[in-house]
Amino acid sequence: MEVQTKVAALFFPGLRAGILGGMCLLAVLMLFGRAAGAQEDVIDLSDLSPPPAPPPSEVPPLRVAVSNVLSPQGTVESYGLLLKYLGDKMNRPIELVQRRTYLETNELIRASEVDLAFVCTSSYVVGHEQFGMQLLAVPVVHGATTYHAVLIVHHNNPAESMEDLKGSIFAFTDPLSHTGHNYPKFLIRQLGETPESFFGKTIYTYSHDTALQAVADGSVDAACLHSIVLGFALKRDPKLAGKIKQIHQSPPFGMPPVVIGPGVDPALVAQLREILIGMKDDPEGKRALALIDYDAFVTIEDKAYDSIRVIFRAVGVLETPEP
Repeated sequence: MEVQTKVAALFFPGLRAGILGGMCLLAVLMLFGRAAGAQEDVIDLSDLSPPPAPPPSEVPPLRVAVSNVLSPQGTVESYGLLLKYLGDKMNRPIELVQRRTYLETNELIRASEVDLAFVCTSSYVVGHEQFGMQLLAVPVVHGATTYHAVLIVHHNNPAESMEDLKGSIFAFTDPLSHTGHNYPKFLIRQLGETPESFFGKTIYTYSHDTALQAVADGSVDAACLHSIVLGFALKRDPKLAGKIKQIHQSPPFGMPPVVIGPGVDPALVAQLREILIGMKDDPEGKRALALIDYDAFVTIEDKAYDSIRVIFRAVGVLETPEP
């Protein structure tokens, strides 16, 4: 080995110096690298500016449920702009949550799986009774915060009242629906009958627009619909007006509300209510309201739904005694 080293030194006299120089250079580079890395890890405590906002994907969505008063497709088409408006105002993405039945929607609210919901009157009355569902706002439609249940038949049907529908095929909307189920049951009860003894056959359509279409095309003889939904549907498709006729209209009932669950953050509740009520004063808000024939949103007292509670007690939906 010593001979090889001497030979190398003889023929390559600068080799040893080169190796030593390279090792020194490497050590210097490593030293500067550590110094640079140390500078990157320094935290400047004098910089007290707020951290950057998280990317949009990290902002939690506003979860909104809409009961199937309309069919799922009709719901998306009708409420799309309103939900977009809410999301834009709150700077949050919107997550629309839909379920087939009113009861399933109520369970979403009970379990705090949605932040707010657009529900039918019966969903609110039952949800308020069972787990403390709360009113957020109600729509004003044509200057009113009330609506009617409207009994309709095919335009060729000679019936003039519920009594004339004995033995007919009737389309209920949802088992929890006031207008589409419990109010017609109430009318039948006044005749001393039950749906099973009175009608020849009953079906469930799970939306008012589907029930309307079933009457219009003759699939069923009759149905009971929400007057606002009926008017909205006839405005969208005027030809339907010539295929049906109205044979009964109920007294006024409190409008289907926007609701929240009992555990929603009060700050969020206040923000949502402020946005909804302020829509009428905002050009974009007014455009979203007009798309679903709403004038505005306002607050309302719980007693507006007392007349529905009377009917629900009569047909056995509510078991609590009248206060």
